[in-house]
Amino acid sequence: MGDQGAGSGGNALKRQLAESPSHQKIPLFLKTFLFLVCVSAFIMCLALSKSSLSGWQRFAFHQRYNWLFNQTFRVNKVPAYRIHPKHKAFVTATHKTTEPPTLKPRGIEYHQAYPKNYDFVMDNPDVCRNRTPFLVLMVPVAPKNIAARDAIRQTWGKDNMVQGKVVLTLFMLGLSDEADAEKVKLENQQHHDLIQSDFMDTYLNLTIKTMVIMDWLATRCPSAAFAMKVDSDMFLNIDNLVIMLQTPGIPQQDYLTGMLMWNRGVIRSKDSKWYVPEELYPEPRYPTYTLGMGYIFSNDLPEKFVEVSKSIKPFNIEDAYIGMCMKKLGLSPTSPPNPSQFKDYNRQYNRCEFSKIITYILSTSEQLKRYWADYKKPGPHC
Repeated sequence: MGDQGAGSGGNALKRQLAESPSHQKIPLFLKTFLFLVCVSAFIMCLALSKSSLSGWQRFAFHQRYNWLFNQTFRVNKVPAYRIHPKHKAFVTATHKTTEPPTLKPRGIEYHQAYPKNYDFVMDNPDVCRNRTPFLVLMVPVAPKNIAARDAIRQTWGKDNMVQGKVVLTLFMLGLSDEADAEKVKLENQQHHDLIQSDFMDTYLNLTIKTMVIMDWLATRCPSAAFAMKVDSDMFLNIDNLVIMLQTPGIPQQDYLTGMLMWNRGVIRSKDSKWYVPEELYPEPRYPTYTLGMGYIFSNDLPEKFVEVSKSIKPFNIEDAYIGMCMKKLGLSPTSPPNPSQFKDYNRQYNRCEFSKIITYILSTSEQLKRYWADYKKPGPHC
């Protein structure tokens, strides 16, 4: 009886506890929810304790499940070319809209366009040691574009003495999987005029390419009086340029000239080749700059450009970026003595006209060779 009573009392007690609200069974879905909350909190605490980066960058799920986050943070994809790891973040940034911040790759100082982040893999450092040039022509060109380089070597880049002054013509290349590296090496062994750095040679990386040019001039050829960044599709009347630079009153320092661009608005249309997002350049207009087809500068400026660029966020319009460097230095581009000598697009060849100008943009290398051959014929031009 005692045992039976005890059992009955125990069962009664169990029923009372079961009927009590504080001892009712917790539903399965609530247990699952609480478990997931605890696990998530643990993961976030672990991630936050391992890094000094921003909270978003510490939270690794945005990398593992990028397909999901892209529903919110949509990205305009960059063109389908290979991006060098050193500046992948910079190239991607030129087309992103509301994507979270991208981590800079290790080894990058200041930003991806700072030229000392890159190394020369092909160089001709002695060209300025053997003689002091009056003018150095620096031509940015794609590694595969041998035709453009050969056309320039046969035309305005042919002569090392122009109007009694030493003029050097050099080509700046990046890396590309479209060019035969061995052919490029053999080309340099023949002509000794190629400089190649280890950034990817793409249109979006022209700012990097231009700043690497400035670094080369500052470190390899500081003794030159003037330099010019000139595109590979240009007709350059080199005689008129050297004559212009010897005009009385041309500054020997802090001098930048060419076709001046005033009050130019920033293009925000994503369909444009010259699109720049606000996060890279927030101002609505650029400072005054010289059009990138060809601008001339006193050779004290490259070192100053490299130094001041440390504090200037890069964007993909290289000539406007140089304008930003000038502004940061407290300088302004100077109008050339005769602005009409700097032309952009040529619609029809005229021998008299080409004898008076300094620059014209052409369509092909064959056009350059044809126009140059006619321009150099004996006899009056006009």
